[in-house]
Amino acid sequence: MSTLFADLPMITKGELLLLGSPEGHFSHLLTDSRKLISPEDTVFFALNGKRLKGIDFIVSLYEQGVRNFIVEKKVPLDNIEEANVLIVKNAIQALQDIVIHHRKKFHIPIIGITGSNGKTIVKEWLFQLLQGDYEIVRNPKSYNSQIGVPLSVWRLNSTHQMGIFEAGISEPDEMQHLEAIIKPSIGIFTNIGEAHSEGFFNSKQKIREKLKLFKDASIIIYCSDQVEVHNNITELQHQVNEFGKTIRYKSFTWGMKHEADIAITSVETQNSHTEIEATYKEALYAFELPFTDKASIENALHCFATMLYLDIDKAVIQRRMALLTHIAMRLEMKEGNNQCIIINDSYNSDINALRIAVDFLNQQSNTANKTVILSDILQSGRNEDELYKEVIKILSQNKITRLFAIGSQLSMHKNLFQQANFKSHFYPSTEDFIKTNDLSSFKDQSILIKGARKFEFERISKLLEKKAHETVLEINLNAIAHNLNIYHSMLKPDTKIMVMIKAFAYGSGSYEIAKLLEHQKVDYLAVAYIDEGVELRKAGITLPILVLNPEISNFDLLLRYHLEPEIYSQYILEKFIEALAEYAHEDVISFIHIKLDTGMHRLGFERDDIPQLISTLKQHPKIQIKSILSHLAASDEEAHDEFTLSQINRFIEITTKIESELKYSFLKHILNSAGIARFKEYQMDMVRLGIGIYGIDSSEKVQPLLQEVGTLKTTISQIRDIPAGDSIGYSRKGLAKTDMRIAVVGIGYADGLNRRLSNGNGYMLIHGQKAPIVGNVCMDMTMLDISAIPDVKEGDKVLVFGKELSIQEISDKIGTIPYEVLTGISQRVKRLYFQE
Repeated sequence: MSTLFADLPMITKGELLLLGSPEGHFSHLLTDSRKLISPEDTVFFALNGKRLKGIDFIVSLYEQGVRNFIVEKKVPLDNIEEANVLIVKNAIQALQDIVIHHRKKFHIPIIGITGSNGKTIVKEWLFQLLQGDYEIVRNPKSYNSQIGVPLSVWRLNSTHQMGIFEAGISEPDEMQHLEAIIKPSIGIFTNIGEAHSEGFFNSKQKIREKLKLFKDASIIIYCSDQVEVHNNITELQHQVNEFGKTIRYKSFTWGMKHEADIAITSVETQNSHTEIEATYKEALYAFELPFTDKASIENALHCFATMLYLDIDKAVIQRRMALLTHIAMRLEMKEGNNQCIIINDSYNSDINALRIAVDFLNQQSNTANKTVILSDILQSGRNEDELYKEVIKILSQNKITRLFAIGSQLSMHKNLFQQANFKSHFYPSTEDFIKTNDLSSFKDQSILIKGARKFEFERISKLLEKKAHETVLEINLNAIAHNLNIYHSMLKPDTKIMVMIKAFAYGSGSYEIAKLLEHQKVDYLAVAYIDEGVELRKAGITLPILVLNPEISNFDLLLRYHLEPEIYSQYILEKFIEALAEYAHEDVISFIHIKLDTGMHRLGFERDDIPQLISTLKQHPKIQIKSILSHLAASDEEAHDEFTLSQINRFIEITTKIESELKYSFLKHILNSAGIARFKEYQMDMVRLGIGIYGIDSSEKVQPLLQEVGTLKTTISQIRDIPAGDSIGYSRKGLAKTDMRIAVVGIGYADGLNRRLSNGNGYMLIHGQKAPIVGNVCMDMTMLDISAIPDVKEGDKVLVFGKELSIQEISDKIGTIPYEVLTGISQRVKRLYFQE
């Protein structure tokens, strides 16, 4: 469905600055310039972030063919004569107004979902359960924000018979905007919990804000055992809201403990499934769920209640509930065979999820060879020719080099792919693909595996993945982006940011983190040694890279790969000058970064060294200072603030002298992660973000805002019953005082598990319960006491550290700092990168 740009002043109350293409129209909404797919029918919303301004990308998008723009302030029109430009007070509000206008065209059942947890699972399961009865549109992934919701609802078209949209908020006065966009006729309130509580005074305020989604809904479905939710809905009945309208919530409830429309009379958990019995209108319902955990049971019962409300046949409900499948909430990136990167999203084939996955492939790819393995896109409700033409457009725009298309639909439409700018291969089934291709021949590629669950693409993923032992460090790329934004929010608009990715990015993986940071448009990266920078350049990283400890013997590599050295002594400077004489062209300006020692006494020029430094630089004008930096010794400790301020003052004094002598400006930076929060007035031109981006900060104010980045997991290799009096492990350090059951897990000190955690000093979590370490940590394995933990099986997952067991707690137990724990994780431990 297309919208005429000339109609937007009426819809948004904006003002036309330019109507260079009077017949201009759009069907695609774009808020991120990096995700352009279809320039000719796109409108770009120039949003203003704290760091990036949308208007800075208008000319680039115009050159790529975009002609429709919505801005918040006037922009030069000289170079975009054929553009249509609308100015509005708030670009996000304009986006929402346009989608509100679009939503009014449709009169179909719309399910709106909110709550603290389970929104996305309930949405996806309802789609699984109802897609046989309705053509359904829903949010891709968890697009439930002030921007994500309108982008989702915009997808409504005349083929759809139902919409299912989730809505999330983090502070008051947000939900009314999402309500106007979604306009649900059926509401589901999943539960209330601690998620996003920091923006609200208390849980009552949070519940009432979320309930605003349902102000015009015909029904609200919820669990009556959620007492706070139930009480607030009851209290609000017949009250007058802020719009002067009487609230008349009609509820449809289910419950196990409290009175409800649907009484859940029995929940029996077996080894791999759960048997449910319920009564509704005196009728008995019995069905199985293929899950046993409490969260899945709760989410499934919301879906069950919704199906009853929609009058779905009892036998159909019973059959479909038993077929519910696990929802993959995240894209996973793993190391593949033969220097391949594998991105696994093999659980659905939605066209919008394909866009997200291909964007992630582009973000993380370190090679021009980009392969997509794609299944048929099922039950889209769209004309198949149009659907697969859009697939071609998405793949072409993102410079995919090869497509392996699996399924009868794709094979029937192979003629459409003949003119595409990538090679295509077609197979009727996954089995045919596996039999026909030698997967060991896939080399030096980034491979996206994207398909519907019925195609069992996990078989392909397993064949392509590099085999490694089952201890895995999971890296949450969303959390890194979140933490970066937390620190950005503390900075002045013009302050640049340098991110430290030395020491294998604090154990997280240098290339993968660098690629994400480049996508996030940070200003600088810093590594410890030249070879680390060289590897990033070879992998395609183009950001400026500072080398903190440049080895004289490798200056030729530093220059060849356009790395920038930290110069911390006259000796290093003179050796760099010698290397330049042999390598660099006379007209090339070489940038260096000067390190000052302002009190830490590790590396750097001291005050008395500065005259010679200035003299040398004046003699070599082709060497220019890009930045001057120093390192704070104790910025995280309030007891040493006086010393920290003396360092900062010394730094300002010395840099001022150098600048006045050399007669040009350069960047100045002294704040590290802790300093960013504690000494905001000294941000200067740039700050250096290290451990903070990985979710650790010494500040009690900042730490709660950060998200855990790394989760280290292992598995149980064997379970043993040890009689009282027997010893366990090397040197017989572990002694069973009573009969004991132990689990042997596949992680040891060669993986980075510190031996100081031995003999009960440390523990791991199994099923959320503490399992103390018994005896000494071995090289490749560790023994845990599981005597008090029921139902533990060989193959169960074990948490070494993560959200429930923090790195800080582990480092405290062994008398060290989180840096050491993170950087100590061996590279033989497989890294799994994911984006939710």
